[in-house]
Amino acid sequence: MGRWTFGLTFIWKVMLTLGLVLLYYCFSIGITFYNKWLMKSFHFPLFMTLLHLVVIFLFSALSRALAQCCHQRPRVVLSWADYLQRVAPTALATALDVGLSNWSFLYITVSLYTMTKSSAVLFILIFSLIFKLEELRAALVLVVLLIAGGLFMFTYKSTQFNGEGFALVLGASFIGGIRWTLTQILLQKAELGLQNPIDTMYHLQPLMFLGLFPLFAVFEGLHLSTSEKIFRFQDPGLLLGVLGTLFFGGILAFGLGFSEFLLVSRTSSLTLSIAGIFKEVCTLLLAAHLLGDQISLLNWLGFALCLSGISLHITLKALNSKGESGPKPHKGPVSNSDLELLLRNREPGDEEDEDEGEKYFAAQGQ
Repeated sequence: MGRWTFGLTFIWKVMLTLGLVLLYYCFSIGITFYNKWLMKSFHFPLFMTLLHLVVIFLFSALSRALAQCCHQRPRVVLSWADYLQRVAPTALATALDVGLSNWSFLYITVSLYTMTKSSAVLFILIFSLIFKLEELRAALVLVVLLIAGGLFMFTYKSTQFNGEGFALVLGASFIGGIRWTLTQILLQKAELGLQNPIDTMYHLQPLMFLGLFPLFAVFEGLHLSTSEKIFRFQDPGLLLGVLGTLFFGGILAFGLGFSEFLLVSRTSSLTLSIAGIFKEVCTLLLAAHLLGDQISLLNWLGFALCLSGISLHITLKALNSKGESGPKPHKGPVSNSDLELLLRNREPGDEEDEDEGEKYFAAQGQ
């Protein structure tokens, strides 16, 4: 009877993990192809990003309100001083990362975007060394060389290479290194209480909107104001269709963050990192099959070299976490509800919530 119960429990955990990974894949791969598909007919990536930020903020606010109503506990609200001094730098870096990434889809293929964006861990390592979040080791140097070499091989003599788009996504990866480094520093400030990603998204979106708006006004404002798809529309049905499509993208963006944290909270950041590697492979295969992206043997070898560097980095992180981890005292009953785990308010001194938040954002660098 005991073996039967153990077998059922094991099968349930495997099925749950696979289900969460598939959910994560649907949102992550879905939003990548959605962005590329939309940019073929709607050439305003920064405006699209601004609308997505609004949708994410609304869903985050709704989630916080539901959690507060169900559990009768107030959500964290930062003071203006903390908000502007501590959150603003992270919000600005995040806005530029997302905005430049979406902008690049106007010029480059999904495969080149996927490969170049994978190099973000390279910049994360560099800035982690600068901010002394990591110690310089020979293994980290090897990781940097593998990723940089793989990126060079993937872009070398690429028939679908576009310099402008590559510069945009490489700039996004560079800023992404700053973004996740600042995010890690922000999460280490336990007094802010932003370990729950729903609370973090809620506080980041307004500043991200304000940070990205000047860039939108300069590069897209005039063109959008004269576009018949939005402000000078003649067909209300066409306008509603465009707005509905943009709103759907915002749902995908929010669902991506939701599914990522749900996967980490029910498994581990290592699971998310490994799933992220296979997600990149799936994205490239789908791009080659569905969109006709041309990927040579040298490009595939470069991608494999880059993935080996990322895999080595994940392995080092897993070994370090295992070596540093120790038994933690149980701090009270743990809910079996995924939604409650995601939306619950962090109590003072609750190290378990803090660990989940740190694991979530650390995994984003992959």
